[in-house]
Amino acid sequence: MSAPVTDDSVTTDASLGFEEVRADDGTHLRAWTNDPEGVISAAGGPTVLLCNGLGTNPWAWPALLDPNCGVRVVSWNHRGTGGSDRPADPQRVGIEDFVSDALSVLDHFGLDRVVVLGWSMGVNTAFELALRNPERVAGIFAVAGVPGDTFATMLGPLRLPGRLAHHLAVGIARTVRPAGWALTPITSRLPIGANVIRVLSHTGFMLPVADIEVTARAVREFLTTPVGWYLHLALRTSEHARVSLSKIDVPAFFVAGRWDVLAGSRDMASAAERLKESTYVELRGSHFLSLEQPEVVHGLLLEFLERVG
Repeated sequence: MSAPVTDDSVTTDASLGFEEVRADDGTHLRAWTNDPEGVISAAGGPTVLLCNGLGTNPWAWPALLDPNCGVRVVSWNHRGTGGSDRPADPQRVGIEDFVSDALSVLDHFGLDRVVVLGWSMGVNTAFELALRNPERVAGIFAVAGVPGDTFATMLGPLRLPGRLAHHLAVGIARTVRPAGWALTPITSRLPIGANVIRVLSHTGFMLPVADIEVTARAVREFLTTPVGWYLHLALRTSEHARVSLSKIDVPAFFVAGRWDVLAGSRDMASAAERLKESTYVELRGSHFLSLEQPEVVHGLLLEFLERVG
């Protein structure tokens, strides 16, 4: 295992450890764990692989950063975000590449088979990983995400036809991407603090959160990614088709937000119905359930881990 990355922006968080992982194509990834001292694993706490939301970071999961959470998490930052390098081939940022990165992270931490926790676009990665490498996945805990074709489920509360929703979402991303160079100097310098989060959490896009300061940290870290690169990632991942659920043979647990505008709860419920062994829970929240109701989501994760064993 390589030595932890020493970076002043991350080493102040004692509950986090960062390490460098080399992907199969040579791209250097910044992996992270909530158990840098091995305390949770030594106590027998279960390990999960977190396939995070696109371009997001550890601070989106405050419950998992609690030293007493009882769950060891390993994860990584997506290519070109959060200290991970961009690949030599800029097209190598699709869901299939994220699956390859997930396997590199598992191998780096010496993990053969784990429960996979996915959020948002990370749910696509989790299901694709289970489809391609079923021997590595013991179960899938899916939060605010669907098993592929995520863009077709956007604007879910409006109940638009999937094809129309997909075209609208992709069209917006393609329209904004050329202006990324002009937007990045603005977004990267936005003074994200408690007042901004209070306003954001009353827009309907996000609802009131449990910890304003942690949420502000998560948003600030997210905004360090150049807008153009983020939209490039989004457009590449939008090409990921629905996973054939008939080929998924592991337990699954879906946690949906009733007012989620980025991953429709209706589509999550439909996916859960098509799996042999699955549970569906709908919370009164948005896409950001891990920030709005961290303890509730964590309790459901613990319940699922106990069931999977």
